[in-house]
Amino acid sequence: MEPDIAGKPVAGKAESQLRKGVLEYCVLAILREGPRYGVELLETLGAVNVMVTSQGTIYPLLSRLRRDGLVETRWQESPSGPPRRYYELTPSGHAALKEFTAVWPHFRDAVDHFITD
Repeated sequence: MEPDIAGKPVAGKAESQLRKGVLEYCVLAILREGPRYGVELLETLGAVNVMVTSQGTIYPLLSRLRRDGLVETRWQESPSGPPRRYYELTPSGHAALKEFTAVWPHFRDAVDHFITD
């Protein structure tokens, strides 16, 4: 990652494209641990530098996952501030994550085969 003018890291094209390809499954994997609300997901993803993303990316993704039946939502009162929308995996979400988890090592190994000297 190259730093921008302010010294913050800026993702290159390859990193950005890879993140787009796996972000959905990383979110599903986080939700496997239990329901989360959007900001919690952003914080969890942000703890791993290359997975840092924005609200402008995560909320449309969560809406699509909900429309696709991979997550469901519920509103819950917050101890501070307005109610929060929590996202949790559906059986279809668990199945999609299981499929990705089975395919990922083979895909990763195939890419490694081509890029390793």
